[in-house]
Amino acid sequence: MKHFFNRRENIVTEALEGLLQTSPAGSLARLDAYPDIKVVMRGDWEKDKVAVISGGGAGHEPSHAGFVGRGMLTAAVSGEIFASPSVDAVLAAIRAVTGPRGCLLIVKNYTGDRLNFGLAAERARVEGFRVEMVIVSDDIALPELAQPRGVAGTLFVHKVAGHLAERDADLETIAAAARSAAGDIVSLGVSLSSCSIPGQAHAERLGASEGELGLGIHGEPGAERIALQEARSIVALMSERLSAALPSRGDYALLINNLGAVPPLEMGLIANTVLASSLAGRVKLTIGPAALMTALNMNGFSLSLIRLDPEREAALKSPVAPHAWMPSVDRHEVVVVPAERMSPVQTAPASHEPAADRLIAAICDHLLSLEEELNHLDARAGDGDTGSTVATGSRSVLAQIARLPLADVAATLSSIGGILSTSMGGSSGVLLSIFFTAAAKAYADTKDMASALLAGLNRMTFYGGAAVGDRTMVDALDPALRALKTGGLSAAASAARAGADATRDMKKAKAGRASYIGERDLDGVPDPGAMAVAAAFEVAAGIR
Repeated sequence: MKHFFNRRENIVTEALEGLLQTSPAGSLARLDAYPDIKVVMRGDWEKDKVAVISGGGAGHEPSHAGFVGRGMLTAAVSGEIFASPSVDAVLAAIRAVTGPRGCLLIVKNYTGDRLNFGLAAERARVEGFRVEMVIVSDDIALPELAQPRGVAGTLFVHKVAGHLAERDADLETIAAAARSAAGDIVSLGVSLSSCSIPGQAHAERLGASEGELGLGIHGEPGAERIALQEARSIVALMSERLSAALPSRGDYALLINNLGAVPPLEMGLIANTVLASSLAGRVKLTIGPAALMTALNMNGFSLSLIRLDPEREAALKSPVAPHAWMPSVDRHEVVVVPAERMSPVQTAPASHEPAADRLIAAICDHLLSLEEELNHLDARAGDGDTGSTVATGSRSVLAQIARLPLADVAATLSSIGGILSTSMGGSSGVLLSIFFTAAAKAYADTKDMASALLAGLNRMTFYGGAAVGDRTMVDALDPALRALKTGGLSAAASAARAGADATRDMKKAKAGRASYIGERDLDGVPDPGAMAVAAAFEVAAGIR
């Protein structure tokens, strides 16, 4: 796996510096003991309220430093990647932010975190600080485990404690509420890949058709391997496990957490699937989907639920300063606004014209035969689908040829434009639809086919932006239509073929997806769109 970093030993401190420099001025600060002690704290803190401190290893960003701010954490202590911060670092954080009201430490249930935060708490008490600690163990992946892990549900505790601290509650009240919240949280994660650590060799332990259910946030293996399957099946399995761990009654808040590498498109689908699952009836508030407590670049997500009461609901809904926190949203129905009805398009009735029928069918049939060849060309200079796109348009025209108003040239051009706009797809379908639609209008005015097609080309290049020499279908279409105007179909076919062949020597495309390709990949490869245009004109001229 590839990563962006400078030196492995500096990655965490440099990442925290990046957070500090891009946060609003004055909102965050850090202690001056870098790199051994990495503490990010509120820049506006005056020690007049209970401090809320959390932390752990790096690699879970935006946790923990991303949640430092009004209404959440007072300070976050970071270790190296997946390594607990030192006792000295935790103690330094306590000293930096704790005033007479005391502080609460929120710790995930991992041995290193418990021990290091715990020893720091004991030393702080000896120094006279009032310190309480709550341990979060929300993971239900291993129900027989005496000490379940603390995972993304910890964020609920951050929010509850931070809310109460901001409202000036005392340490005992905040600690009691935090412990109560921690006892009412369940979480479960799933992933399709393990994570990789910058600067370390990575061997993927999962096969191409495998996933892991019940994994933690440090790259450790999941509780079990599962077969790769539809998202709804994975969510159904998670919902079943989570539901079994919930009391029979009560409303819940749901946190949908991206473990690092799931694209937003898929996270949206996951959210929709979860909110249609067996859990949906229990969910009153949702938070996410978002990357809130990640595991570096793990391609997975986790679901966390906390039982709601009025105080917790108020806490989860209260606004906070950290932008990394996603505001909670009340469950609601999707608002659907009725679309305005479009006026029906007046289409000409079907009519038969044998010559036009034969010409259109012959062109479409020939383009269908070139599907594989055009795809092969496009695979070298694009995304490999030009042949399939052209074939789709050709099939659609053939399927509707009996309904075309072939005796009316302008109406036929307009109808073909309409067919291509709905069936062909991609930019080429839209461009050709513009071409035929504009040509239809021009033909209705002039009754001159060559002039009408040139008018269609003019509108197509205006909207599309391509010109001769840009290595697109225009390189064949433009010279063909100009030759048609003066020399007829044979001249047009020859000009189209010459224009298409000329694209072999064009080493830089200036429009379309080929414009992203380097010269080496384009050298000697003709543009597939131009080749399709040339083939169509050759059929029309009777050359093939």
